[in-house]
This record gives sequence, structure tokens and C-alpha cells, in this order.
Amino acid sequence: MREKEDKQEMVYGIRPLMEAIRAGKEVEKVFVQKGLGGNTFRELMPLLKERQIPYQVVPVEKLNRLTRKNHQGVIAFISPVGFFNIEQLLPGIYESGRTPFILILDKVTDVRNFGAILRTAESAGVDAVLIPSKGAAQLNAGTIKSSAGAIYKIPICREHNLKEAILYLKNSGLRIAAVTEKAEKVYFEAGLAGPLALIMGSEGEGISPEYLKLSDLRIRIPMLGEIASLNVSVATAVVLYETVRQRLQKQ
Repeated sequence: MREKEDKQEMVYGIRPLMEAIRAGKEVEKVFVQKGLGGNTFRELMPLLKERQIPYQVVPVEKLNRLTRKNHQGVIAFISPVGFFNIEQLLPGIYESGRTPFILILDKVTDVRNFGAILRTAESAGVDAVLIPSKGAAQLNAGTIKSSAGAIYKIPICREHNLKEAILYLKNSGLRIAAVTEKAEKVYFEAGLAGPLALIMGSEGEGISPEYLKLSDLRIRIPMLGEIASLNVSVATAVVLYETVRQRLQKQ
């Protein structure tokens, strides 16, 4: 069943991909064969750049592992959901009288972690989840399953420039809180009840230094055992629900 679901998300061939893009399909990622050329290919590349669709140049062997069919040097994955624009979402959040609660994921690549985070974020009342267009987990059957359907309920914003998106949130009155083990302040000592954008980094690299510099607040989860870190989905849940606790207490 899993294999069938994954195949349904794949588009292969240059013409079929261009048709999918022009039909308004949300293309999540494109693999392009190294050294590919030809008139049709030269028509595809400007379209990818114009629509800001992430693509990666790979050896033909990688494409052959993905499908045995005639892929013509191009394979794409179609997102199961549409992406949102945070600049269009945020004004509506304020206008509805809600206090903005945004989650930013910096290079969380594991689909099970991503799905689990989406499930918790939706349950905690997060208004939107921001991810980078490159270096983020794929939105596929694994994400859908681990999110328990939350992927269809919470707006996901795929940002081509995450730094600009963070600056937009700061300029719109949100406090940027970065969860990092390098912080001195413990998360439950921080004021999280106001307009907030929470940044979580990947387990391997943490939060990018350029995003840490933009943060208004750095907080950490205390680790009292021998293991130095939590799984990113667990860490996210801990801080999200501390935010919920503070917001409920403030009401």
C-alpha cells in the first residue's frame, strides 16, 4: 500500500512535469539528470526557476532507482497539500483577534519527525508552520501517516528565503524564540504568551547561526540525564505546550 501511495506522488518526463506545473500542481521537488540537454529541457529550466521550484541535479542512477519507466532525465514529486504564503496568512490571524503562534522548522528532514511535529502543532493551536524550500522533509505518505491527518489541517508555508520570512514576522510584532542547547534561559522561565514564532532546528545541526542572530530570545530544555538531546519532535512538543500553558493561564 505504501509503495502505491508513493508512486501516485511521482511525475516523470519533461512534458508531463511542465503540464503539471502549468496546471497549478504543487511540485515539492525535482530531480534532474546530470548533463541533460535538448530544447524541451531548456524550456523546463526557466519554468522551474520562475515558479521557484526546488530542483537537484543527480546522476542517472538515482533516477533509475526511483522508477524503471522512461523518465527522460526528470522525476518530480507532487506535494499532497497546497502551500500557503505567510504574508497573506498573518494579517488574517491578527484580524480574527488571535495572538499569532507560528512554528519555524529549520532543516527537519525526517518525515516521521516532521509528521509528528505537524500533529502536535495542530493540537496546540499553531497558526502556521514555516519550512525552507530546500533541506526540509518531503511531504509524502510517511508524513501523512505520522501526522495523523494534521498535514491537511494546518497551513504549511514553504519559504524560498527563510531569513526574509523571519524578518517579516519580527517586523509584524512577533517575538522570535529559538530553542537551542546553547541558551542560558530555561524554556519555562521565558514569556511565551504573546505573539510568537518558535524556531526549531534539526537534531544534527541545530538552528542555523543566521537565524539564531535574528532571534529575540534563546531558550533551552534542561537535560538532567546522560543523553544530551531530545528527538526534535519531542522537544517541539515540550515547548509548544509550555506556550499553550502560559496562554491559557493568561486568559
